[in-house]
Order: sequence, then structure tokens, then C-alpha cells
Amino acid sequence: MTATSVAVPAAPEPAAVPSARPAGVRRKWTEHGLVFIAPFLLVYGMFLLWPLVFGVHLSLRSDNITGSGGEYVGFDNYTEAFRDENVWSSLWNTVWFTVLSTIPLVVMGLVFALLAHNLRFVQWLWRLSWFAPFVLPSGVVGLLFLWVIYPSDFGFADQLLAQFGLHPDIGWLTDERYAMLSIVLTTVWWTVGFNFLLYLAALQSIPQHLYEAAELDGAGPWHRLRHITLPLLRRTTGVVLVLQILASLKVFDQIYIMTGGGPDDSTRPILQYVYQSGFTGYRIGYASAVSYIFFALIVLVALVHLRLARRNAEESS
Repeated sequence: MTATSVAVPAAPEPAAVPSARPAGVRRKWTEHGLVFIAPFLLVYGMFLLWPLVFGVHLSLRSDNITGSGGEYVGFDNYTEAFRDENVWSSLWNTVWFTVLSTIPLVVMGLVFALLAHNLRFVQWLWRLSWFAPFVLPSGVVGLLFLWVIYPSDFGFADQLLAQFGLHPDIGWLTDERYAMLSIVLTTVWWTVGFNFLLYLAALQSIPQHLYEAAELDGAGPWHRLRHITLPLLRRTTGVVLVLQILASLKVFDQIYIMTGGGPDDSTRPILQYVYQSGFTGYRIGYASAVSYIFFALIVLVALVHLRLARRNAEESS
């Protein structure tokens, strides 16, 4: 008996793989996604990068507000700014306002968020009442406190003190001892709602089972707050703190409306001095130099926060 051979069909040849892009051939710019971000890049360049570069150019010149009659002066504007006592006094007022306002805004934002998160009755009312002032324009807030809260004798603040038998005759906005504090109180009432909202969102993201497990282990409210809530809010606190510092450093509106920088320039922030130098003193070049010195301070604060955030991330990892 002879064996028959069976022919095995040959395996199909693999499909040809497209050859790689020849060297030296550029990819179309649409393949990079540039066509989608081109409108943003255009707006970003026109309204941020170009003004930034042009501002540096102005800070090296002695141009006036009309843009004529100026000449290149190099770093003379910066040298004059570092020797100007008004720059340092305005910068101190800005830093002092930042110190006075940042601490209560962060602490009160956390306290209000804890109350709104844990109170179970008319919860919507607490959230509305603490966040509502934040949506008011700065002009409305400034005029409200200027004409309703702080006027002597008939203002709400004096009337409130009179209910307790006190008649201190405080010049809320006209006395150097109280003007900055009055502006800080106004700012806290007005802007605490933003920090409150950030903390409330962070509280709602904490898993509830952590509190339930701690309660089963016998942990009381204080221990749950100290060992669960506050540690898990650490990153949120860092974000709130740096945002609040940057916002306080850029204070201008409420001070300009309520005191105009007075009395005796005791509340004038650095941004108001930039405004006065450029649009009242007509020295655009000098005002640009002062503004870039202040810009360097803001960048320094942001870099310090970035460094601390990286260190905390490395320690936690």
C-alpha cells in the first residue's frame, strides 16, 4: 500500500506594510493639532504676550501718556523706582493688606464650609447667604460700605456700637488707625464666599465611609476633624492660600472707591500708585517700570508656592 502525499496550501503572504515617512518630508501642520489651537494662540499673543513685551519696552523709555517726546533711558526708571519712597510705602500697604486679609479669609472660608456641610436644616440658606456677596460688583460693595456702613454717627457700624452703649466716634475711613482695617473687613465680607465654595466642594468629595469607620472606632467630632477632614483638605488649603495671596496683592477697586488711598496715602496700594504715575503724572515709562517690579514680586510668590507644593508632593509620595 502506497502512501499518498497531500499538498499543504502555502500561507498567504503578509500584507505590505506602508513604508515610513521618508526622511526630510515635513508633516502637515494640521496633524499637530495646530489648526485647532490657532485661534487661541492668536488671541493669547495679541492680548497677553504682545502687551507684556511692549510693557517692557515702555519701561525702558521716558514716554508720556501721549506716546510722544520719549527717549530710551535704559534702566533709569527702575533705578528711580527703587529709590522712590512712594513705591516702598505703597508696596508696604499692599503687603500689610495681604497679611491682614488672607488669614481671616482662609480661616472663615473653612469654618463656613464646615458649618454649611454639617448643618442639616435650611442648608441652601447658609450656602446662599455666605456666597451671595461675592457676586456683587466692586463698585456696589465699595459704595455700600462708604455710604451705609461706615459714615460717622448715622452709619450702620456706629449704630451697632451704640446698641451696646459704645460711642467711640471712630473715623472708619478717615483715621489712619482704622482705615486699612475697615477696608479689610469690607473685603472679608465681600470675598469670603469664593474660599467657602472651594472648601465646600472639597468637603463633599471626602468619602463618607472614613467618618463612619472613625465613628465606629469611638472617634468624636473633634478627632474626626483633626485626623480626617483637615489632612484631606491640605491641598485645597494650599490652593486657597496662594489664590488669596495673589488676589490680595492685586487689591485696587475697593480702596480706590472707599478711601482713594487716603488718609495721607496710608491705604494706597502699589497698583494705585502705578495708576497715578501713568495716568495722573503722565509718566507711562516710569509706571511700567514700577508695575514690572510688582510683577516680579507676584512671580516670586508663585515660584515659592510651586516649590513648596513639589516638596509636599515628594514627601507624601
